[in-house]
Amino acid sequence: MWKVFMIENYMSIEDENVGSMGSITGTLAYIQKSELTNDQTTTLGKKLYGCNECAVNACKSLMMMPQRNYAGKKPHECCDYRKDFSSKSQIITHQQAHTGERSYGCNQCQKAFITKSALIYHQKTRHKEGKSYGCSKYEKAFPWKSKLILHQRTHSGDRPFRCRVCDKAFMVRTHLTVHQRTHTGEKPYECLDCEKAFSKKAQLMIHQRIHTGERPYGCSECQQAFVEKSDLTNHKKTHHAVGKPHGCSECGKVFPWKSKLLVHQRVHSGERPYKCSGCDKAFTSKAHLIVHQRIHTGEKPYECSHCKKAFSTKAHLIIHQRTHTGERPCGCNECQQTFIQKSGLTNHLQTCHARVKSYGCSECGKVLSCKSTLIIHQRTHTGEKPFKCSVCDKAFTAKSYLTVHQRIHTGEKPYKCCDCKKAFTTLSTLIGHWKTHTGERPYGCSKCQKAFFRRSALINHQQTQHMGGKSYVQ
Repeated sequence: MWKVFMIENYMSIEDENVGSMGSITGTLAYIQKSELTNDQTTTLGKKLYGCNECAVNACKSLMMMPQRNYAGKKPHECCDYRKDFSSKSQIITHQQAHTGERSYGCNQCQKAFITKSALIYHQKTRHKEGKSYGCSKYEKAFPWKSKLILHQRTHSGDRPFRCRVCDKAFMVRTHLTVHQRTHTGEKPYECLDCEKAFSKKAQLMIHQRIHTGERPYGCSECQQAFVEKSDLTNHKKTHHAVGKPHGCSECGKVFPWKSKLLVHQRVHSGERPYKCSGCDKAFTSKAHLIVHQRIHTGEKPYECSHCKKAFSTKAHLIIHQRTHTGERPCGCNECQQTFIQKSGLTNHLQTCHARVKSYGCSECGKVLSCKSTLIIHQRTHTGEKPFKCSVCDKAFTAKSYLTVHQRIHTGEKPYKCCDCKKAFTTLSTLIGHWKTHTGERPYGCSKCQKAFFRRSALINHQQTQHMGGKSYVQ
């Protein structure tokens, strides 16, 4: 059977039976259109031509025609890629990826580029060269009018590109194209190392850094490096106070982003504008609502590339992946212990080094780690229980205790383990359960090398092993 790669006045065909085409001795050949029968020409599609380095095929109108006899050569075979191009310029650009040639250099800096368009983009975005287009509402300028038009849609709310399946609308056509892959299941970007496929090219590039170990975004303030630029930006804002801080007028807490401050201020105002349609629960941010709704839908969009386990939040996936990589980024400044997540370090500092700000009860002298916990504790002395259950009239010192109690009546267990599907009534119980999967033991004994999943287990250990029955953990 013949496979056709190129047509116009000439055609490229591949014969699976080598040598059966007379004078054509290689598996790939080019013949004149007139030499084909009518039956053969009806099967021919768009004309393609190939890269000599990797057999990537491309469209070609009147290029240099190859010799009919390749003497056994297979110039269109590549062990890595099988791509198609639609123009001669595209394949020339592609071939420069093999040679490493970068013909277009920037006169402002030392960077060089494969294509002229890439140089122009660099000069406009990095050096602000050329004409710019300003937004009439904000003092924001764009190097291209098309970019300005897209930006203006954020003000007008215009979303002209609509999905025919779910009616979701987008401001940019490419966003619609990517979205449609959620319906079709198409994942055109495949990793050459593990054959995992992705719907976006950016996702593939980030994934490939797992194999290469590349962390291209390094912090100028410390030695940490990151896989994604967004991770570096978050790191700088949270650890080095880079950028304008935004302070809360109520409690003085400072946030690196204004959006985070706005969400935080709802804690003081009590505003919860995002309500769940499934259970009427309300949230201070849309992101929290989206995560919550996955309890009802069972959606777990974040999959581990190592073991295929899926998670409902990206944060849970990142923590889980550290069990594969061995990364323990949260280190104690007082001792050599390191932890997979920040909560483990916080618990360690509380129990072993007393490094967290404390609030003392004037009645019994008990010390607590935060003011709100102290207020709840003081109700045990006053007898105040302002939160009553509407079903059994039982009362509680804190609203959270009432919420947990009400689940006894409703049977609700909203916290589900991503690993074993076991469900729990409280988040703290789920977190404790998670540690049985991750192997994390954040509660270490200061007298010996033992560590425990739960604080209560550490207290029990210290009472029975080191204090003759008396606990010294506060």
